[in-house]
Amino acid sequence: MKRGAIIVVALFGLAVYYFSNQEVNPFSGESEFNTISVDQASQLGEQSYVQILQQARGNVLCLQDNSPCDANAREIVTTVREIGARLQAAAIGYEQDLRDEGWEFTPVADDFAWAYNVIESAQPNAFCLPGGYVAVYTGILDVTGDNNGLVTPADLDDPDKLAVVMGHEIGHALAHHGAKRMSQGQLAQLGMAAVGVGLSDMDPSQRQMVMQAMGVAAQGGLMAFSRKHETEADRIGLELLVRACYDPREAPELWERMGQLGGERPPEWLSTHPASETRAANFREWMPDYLQKYRERCGALPS
Repeated sequence: MKRGAIIVVALFGLAVYYFSNQEVNPFSGESEFNTISVDQASQLGEQSYVQILQQARGNVLCLQDNSPCDANAREIVTTVREIGARLQAAAIGYEQDLRDEGWEFTPVADDFAWAYNVIESAQPNAFCLPGGYVAVYTGILDVTGDNNGLVTPADLDDPDKLAVVMGHEIGHALAHHGAKRMSQGQLAQLGMAAVGVGLSDMDPSQRQMVMQAMGVAAQGGLMAFSRKHETEADRIGLELLVRACYDPREAPELWERMGQLGGERPPEWLSTHPASETRAANFREWMPDYLQKYRERCGALPS
């Protein structure tokens, strides 16, 4: 009875903590748990960004005197910043439209300290940290470009697929996904600690088995939470893509390419990201609505 009472009281306290830290997500209409403010997340994002750029040192294109900055590097950086500026303006407009529709939330895009840099690395990746701190790795440029295995100026001839990647990453920042994942992780740790205290008088081997089972369950829940965020960022990114007048038809093809990259992948239910095939299918399902939005905003689709 004592053990059960401790656990019940602890879980009640966690429930109060959970429901008192809810915020409306205007992109999904759902109420979500978050304990980290926009300012706190942006400060963490800035600190992480500075650290990443310092670690990259001379591999950040056109950043400082000893950074690579020939004509090709300048073209890459210019293109990334042009895409970023268009998506940034789209994000500001999107948040304003949501406010005009009656959603009550604090818009962030117009207050972010936006920054765009390119890091010379074979890693096919990009990110946008809270606060609008964006980095694109040159390794992604061939995947979003002509996909011939080489990074060349020709990869920048058609920027739409790169805009898909950057729009997705910016979507994470707009929806505060980083802060929400941190908050969920902290909640899971508090729950584990509370149950651990309640089971302190249990046989050590049994207690270990129970805690391990709870840890596996918590990890599975966090993975599912992360996959949900990835799908939401895909949808937000597609909205930004259309608002910035980039061709939305490039999105499913890009994720098909991403699925063809080498390396073993775990099953989707054991991953923090949906499978590339799932993401491509999602984009195709969403596409008719966004093609119509493109035509209304931007005119005829490119031939």
